[in-house]
Formats: sequence, structure tokens, C-alpha cells
Amino acid sequence: MASKRAGGREARKALRAAPLAEENKPVRPGQLGGRFNPLSQADMARIHEAMLDLLENVGFAKSIPSCIDLVTKNGGKFTPEGRLLFPRSMIEDALAVCARDITLHGQSPEHDMHLSGNKVHFGTAGAAVHVVDEWKTHEKYPGVGAYRESTLQDLYDASRLVDKHEHIHFFQRCMVARDIENPAAMDLNTTYASVAGTTKHVGVSYVEADHAVEGLKLLYEIAGGEDKYRARPFASLSCCFVVPPMRFAEDACKVLEVCVRGGMPILLLAAGQAGATSPASLAGAVVQECAECLGALAYVNLIQPGHPAIFGPWPFVSDLRTGAMSGGSGEQAVLMAACGQMGRYLNLPTGVAAGMADSKIPDAQSGFEKAYTLTLAGHSGTNLVYESAGMQGSLLGFSFEGATIDNDMLGAINRSVRGVEIDDDNLALETITDVCMNGPEHFLGHDATLSRMEKDYVYPEVGNRLTPSQWKELGSQSINSPAQRLTQEILETHFPSHISDELDARLRARFDIRLPREQMKPRK
Repeated sequence: MASKRAGGREARKALRAAPLAEENKPVRPGQLGGRFNPLSQADMARIHEAMLDLLENVGFAKSIPSCIDLVTKNGGKFTPEGRLLFPRSMIEDALAVCARDITLHGQSPEHDMHLSGNKVHFGTAGAAVHVVDEWKTHEKYPGVGAYRESTLQDLYDASRLVDKHEHIHFFQRCMVARDIENPAAMDLNTTYASVAGTTKHVGVSYVEADHAVEGLKLLYEIAGGEDKYRARPFASLSCCFVVPPMRFAEDACKVLEVCVRGGMPILLLAAGQAGATSPASLAGAVVQECAECLGALAYVNLIQPGHPAIFGPWPFVSDLRTGAMSGGSGEQAVLMAACGQMGRYLNLPTGVAAGMADSKIPDAQSGFEKAYTLTLAGHSGTNLVYESAGMQGSLLGFSFEGATIDNDMLGAINRSVRGVEIDDDNLALETITDVCMNGPEHFLGHDATLSRMEKDYVYPEVGNRLTPSQWKELGSQSINSPAQRLTQEILETHFPSHISDELDARLRARFDIRLPREQMKPRK
């Protein structure tokens, strides 16, 4: 048998330098998860039954008149105590007509995300009010990362950073523009900065219905017309429709109705906090948040049957000693994975949150908190994992270099989601035979090894795999240093131009855009 060895180190270098075709990449958006199942089939059936019982007998308080009208006309009840009840038949009808295999579009088609089955995607989210300038130090506390208020420029910068990071598949607002006090202007400019910084799919949110109307007008203009946006909606609404436990958020419901009618996909987000606004028992937290989302799904499908909606139970965890949120806990990890599994049980497009480190900076604590929460979420088979990059301090801070580190981590986690393929080629009997029978009794340089260097293996951009001596020669740096350099390089050079100068001028003539155009181009 002829030897299949070739080339050695130079051949490997040449192979690494060649650009990979998309189909040959080791990981890509939409790897199939679903191997981690914290709940048994019997567990999920009991949770489902408890959800239906809660919706039928407890229902929601604080329903707005239009919602009450829709639900009661279709068999629901409005009690003397002011609670809106959703009968089982209504939930069953919603599950029969709701959209399942939906697509969240990018402004560029290569970033389209197909949410079917247990395809997994990772992205950002959150409403941090601070940026973690970890390489800067607070004047009073030397060596401690500085927290400063986040700005509109920061939001735009975060969007274009995500645009360059391969393993962060979508962008949702990860911080608040604290330099804009007017809520309407903040909502509009948040939408603009987010979609201007990336061609990936973007998640947006609005405080009031009028803000959503203006946001849709802006998106229609960017798309080239309402019909074009409706055909490929590249921005979805993140809607906190509920104030747990089981009370509709009135303004958010008005926003939901505007956006459903405006053709915008909806993330139905229920974010109770176990031990505070949802039960302390993990199973009870899953029941409540999933029931709230299932009620909202019925609501959406009464407005517009088949409208694209994402089942978004996000039960957060409290540290019961203090009442503070704990986004990086083991309880948080298994809770979100259970919710992801419930989404698969119901066969619904599903999004959960993970990666919300309690650590204040990108350090060892941050790494282990993010790693296990994101791994469990990805392996649960949920379609979307929000807040998976850059979040620190239990969502109070966003770190740019942290997001760059997290991109490396997400590539590795996505590779673990891909798993191990078993077929004749992968079992490698022919390769093993060749090496053993024809020498030199190792696989280095073998063409089977070379062919798999890129399509089977993920390599970190900033993670350190040097020997200790090499690492010492290069300054004994932690991962933060190369992450900071790469982040700075991206922010100094990458300025997406999918919104042309001409379109941008039209937008600025029509809308109150606060982000200076000169800050959206490379400095000369």
C-alpha cells in the first residue's frame, strides 16, 4: 500500500494559510445540540401539565384591553379578580398553528440563522450600564478594572466587534447608551447603532409602542422598503412582556402588538428570578417561566397566526443569602439547559441566556462561570444562546476584550456541540493500517492528518498553547493581553459599510441619529 504521508511542517503551514470553504469549517452556526438532557421524558410531561394548569387556572394579571378582547373572543376568561385565563384548548390551538422552522435573517444572507430542531447559535444580549475597561485601572484601586458608563459609541463598537468574531453568530444590544437621556431617542439610536455595526442578525427592544413605530420606520428605510424588510426581517424584537410572577407588562405588550403587525420576529422573554419573582425550586422556576412564554405564544398567534416567535424562558438565579442575581452559578446553568430542553419538547424555536459571569472582569472566575453555563446551554439543543459574550458583573458590565476571549471559548464549545462523527472514513482503519504497515509509525504529515487540520479542529485566536518556555520568552502574558490587542486592532480597522453614505444621509435627514458619522469611519 502506498504511503499517504506528505510535506511535514511546510505543507501544514500552506494548508493553514489557505482560506477554508464554508462547508469545510470545523464549526459553523447551527451545529446540532441536544446531547445534554437534565430532564427525563416523564419530567417534561409533568412540567408541561403544570404549565397548562397554571395558564388555565391562574392566568395573567395586568392584561391590556386589546389582549383581553383577543383572548376572551377565542375562549379565554377574564375573572372578577382581573386575571386573564388561557384554556388548554387555546394553548393547543396556538401550538398547532405557530411558526416552527423559522429563519432569523442577517443583512447579508450568509448570516441567516435557521432555527429548526436543535440547531444552536450563540450571540450577545443584555442591558449593561457599564463598560469594563479592564486594561485601565481605577485611580483609587490600582490593578482593578475600571467600570465606566456605557455610551452609544460603545454600543456601535460592540456591534462591529461582533461582526468580526466568527463564533458569535448574532448581535443583540449588550449595553445601554447612557449618554442619551430621552427614552425615545435612546431606543431609535440603539436600533441604528446595532444594525449599522454588523450585517449579522440584530435584536432590538423598545420601551413604548410609539418608539417601536419609529424603529420599524427606520428598519424599513434601511431595508429599502417595508416589503423588503417583511421579506427578510434582519432585526427581531426582544420583548419582556411579563413582570413575573404572571403579570403582563402593559407597555411591553403594546410594543409586542406593534411589532407583530409590523412584521418583526419576536423573542418572548420571561425573566423571573428564582427565590424572588419565581419559585426558589428549580423545577418551579422552569414551570413558571415556560408557562408565561407559552401564554405569550398564544397571544402572538391570536394577533397573527404563524408569526415568527421565539420561546424565551430565562429563569435567573438569586444568591439566596443576599438576594443578588447570580448569573454564573451552577443552578443557572442547569436551569437554562432545562428550559432549552423544554423548548425542544414543544418543538418551538427557543432561546435561553448563558454566559452571564458574576465575576467583574475577564479572569479565571469569569472563565469557569461562562464555560459551564454556555456548554450546558449549547448541549441542551436550544436554538439561540443570548448574553453569551462579553457580559460581566451579573450583566452590569460589558467587556470588549472579554467578548474577544469569549469568541475563542464559543468556538471550542461549538466544537464540543458538534461531537464525534462515526463513519468508515472517521474510524480511520485504512489510515491506521497504512501508518502501522508502511511506517514511520506516527500520523504527523500523513495526508489524512493534513486534510483534517482545519475541517475537524478549531484553533484559538488569543488562547495560549505555547510551551512554558516559549510563553516566558514572549513576556509571560495572560490571555487578556492578546485579547486587548486584537480587540483594539478590530476597532481601529473594521468599519462596516453596508449602510452607504447616501442612505445614511437620508436616515439622518429623517431621524434623530446621534452617532457622529465621522466616528463610523477609519481615522485618517
